[in-house]
Amino acid sequence: MEQRQRDKESDRLIPSHEGGESGRALVLEPYLRGRTPEAGRPLGAVRAPEARLDEAVGLAMAIDLAVVEQGLVAINDIRPATYIGKGKVDEIAGLVKSAEVGIVVMDCALSPVQQRNLERAWGAKVLDRTGLILEIFGRRAQTREGTLQVELAHLTYQKSRLVRSWTHLERQRGGFGFLGGPGESQLETDRRLIEERIARIEADLEKVKRTRSLHRTSRRRVPYPIVALVGYTNAGKSTLFNRITAARVLSADMLFATLDPTLRAVDLPHGTRVILSDTVGFISDLPTMLVAAFRATLEEVIDADVILHVRDVSHEDSEAQSHDVEDVLRQLGIDVDSTTRIVEVLNKIDRLDPEDRSRVENSVERQPEDRRPVIVSALTGEGIDQLLAMIEARIAEGWLTLDLTLDSSDGAGLSWLHRHTEVLERIMRDDHHLAVTVRVHPDKAGLVRSRFAPPPA
Repeated sequence: MEQRQRDKESDRLIPSHEGGESGRALVLEPYLRGRTPEAGRPLGAVRAPEARLDEAVGLAMAIDLAVVEQGLVAINDIRPATYIGKGKVDEIAGLVKSAEVGIVVMDCALSPVQQRNLERAWGAKVLDRTGLILEIFGRRAQTREGTLQVELAHLTYQKSRLVRSWTHLERQRGGFGFLGGPGESQLETDRRLIEERIARIEADLEKVKRTRSLHRTSRRRVPYPIVALVGYTNAGKSTLFNRITAARVLSADMLFATLDPTLRAVDLPHGTRVILSDTVGFISDLPTMLVAAFRATLEEVIDADVILHVRDVSHEDSEAQSHDVEDVLRQLGIDVDSTTRIVEVLNKIDRLDPEDRSRVENSVERQPEDRRPVIVSALTGEGIDQLLAMIEARIAEGWLTLDLTLDSSDGAGLSWLHRHTEVLERIMRDDHHLAVTVRVHPDKAGLVRSRFAPPPA
């Protein structure tokens, strides 16, 4: 095993001990030698094992694990019984014992058999990548909907695993125990209890989904365009959300700082009011059951008029993270290759040195105008005005531009225009009339024309 020392200067890997530690942990990054890029991905979109290990350490620290050792494990092929070879298993067993490790994090997807065999060999709890992400989601969810979604994903994950630990659920069922007769094994009982709990959660989530749908329908009646923030976890979405809305959503330099969606109304420069939605951060190899569980929440993204794809341009794996986000968007049914409603936002430009900043700016200038990213710093506010103008331009695509004439004393009419249209320009003419240029949705154009029609000659 290749051991790596943590970068003591990196703010991504420094744990917060304010909440205490959950246990001493060893984080391992198994990787196949000679791994080739996935189909359709450029070479730069595949992470180096070192970068994946750093991310795994960050995930472990997100649940207050004290990472005492970390390392890369090179393998030639995946073993059905233990994922890694016997020699590596024995070597790590010695490290677990000497470092007094209680939890081993394997940054890969383990089968139930592999997880059980490794726990027996090492005498420690083993968490794979899916289990680790589920633990984080379980800690971060605050609302009832978020808690239900995480529990559903966790139960779906546990259903295929050893389920002895779930026998305590029987006490929550009530009844007289006649459903679990003497011929039913403990394993079957546990599995049935999980399935019953899953059915109840799905029923509760269906009610939540209907409520959210009603809210969404009521917003459409207004209607306010929806602008959704998406991006890799820790890309700075919540900081950008706070910058635009002046809200106080939790934002921190940690993975999955926020889970539950937040919506705020925002007025754009020309008066268009939009609903800005901050969503859960994405991550590579995001468990399928989590995408399914959070689908109701992510419907805000599916229905959004504009999607802001926030990227941490200062991160060494920014390109790979971008492809991971696009993969999740595709799972949600969004055609990322053809849609023009996605605006790429290159965040954290303030972290780049002058040479790297110049390189990013030159790259942006070479992009087609309809696909050109916006460079911002959510922390300092740089580029926010350009971003808002871009959002407004994307929303107004297909809108009509009307030239109107108002009496200079018609303050009520001008106020009405500001509420229902985008006022692009207003000029006082010599005849004491106001020339106003507005941009309006086609559905409202008739109403505007009828209200401000010129008087008959």
